Amino acid sequence: MKLSGKTILITGGASGIGLEAARQFLGLGAKAIVTGRDQQKLNAAKKMYPQLIAIKSDVANANDATLLYNQIKDLGGIDILYNNAAVLVPPSNLGIENDKHAEGAAYEMEVNYLGVIRLNNLFMGMLQSRKEAAIINTTSILSQAPSLIEATYSSSKTALAFYTISLREHLKIIGSNVKIFELIPPLVATEMTEDRNDKKISPEEMVKGLIEGLRHENQIIRVGDAKLFNLVNRFFPKIAFGLLNPKKTHQLLKV
Repeated sequence: MKLSGKTILITGGASGIGLEAARQFLGLGAKAIVTGRDQQKLNAAKKMYPQLIAIKSDVANANDATLLYNQIKDLGGIDILYNNAAVLVPPSNLGIENDKHAEGAAYEMEVNYLGVIRLNNLFMGMLQSRKEAAIINTTSILSQAPSLIEATYSSSKTALAFYTISLREHLKIIGSNVKIFELIPPLVATEMTEDRNDKKISPEEMVKGLIEGLRHENQIIRVGDAKLFNLVNRFFPKIAFGLLNPKKTHQLLKV
């Protein structure tokens, strides 16, 4: 897929993976629009990369989504929608006996799953009007095997993974030109994972893998250790489950 000349909307693009994606897309001759909830981060991103268009918007808010669509339409539309925004409620708030468990799970589902569907539905007509267009949904290796301490996050990403498959096949049946990509990253060094001591890759490396996958039009783009994990999970699912849930995590469940 050609990226030069494309206009790309990146949710959760004010920092981390989203901002790095904007940087690399700009470097390839694309136009990048980033959204996020934090105006200060958006201002900082705009200062760092003046070519960016930064719009404050919360993917969990239906009114924000509609306002965002109208703003993008006035700007001339987009060719690629990159659903990067995601939230992870801290495990300490997700104990099964904790009264915040359902509240945290609902928030993760609203952002990580329903927010993606909402934006896809809004922008689908715009994307279908383009000669070449795409949607990128970011799932996780946790959509293949769950994390015991991030159970509801894993569930939200599993829902997104199945939705992505269904959306891709549905668009094929109706003859749509919109390509659907599933991005499966490993653990990436971002604010969300800063308290994790596990092996991580940099946002720069992650985005390079994404761009390579887009260029080759790989429907499922696995980056870094996500490739190896897929093989392990396919042939040795118990080992894969153990890799995600080492014995040290069991202690966290007992606290």
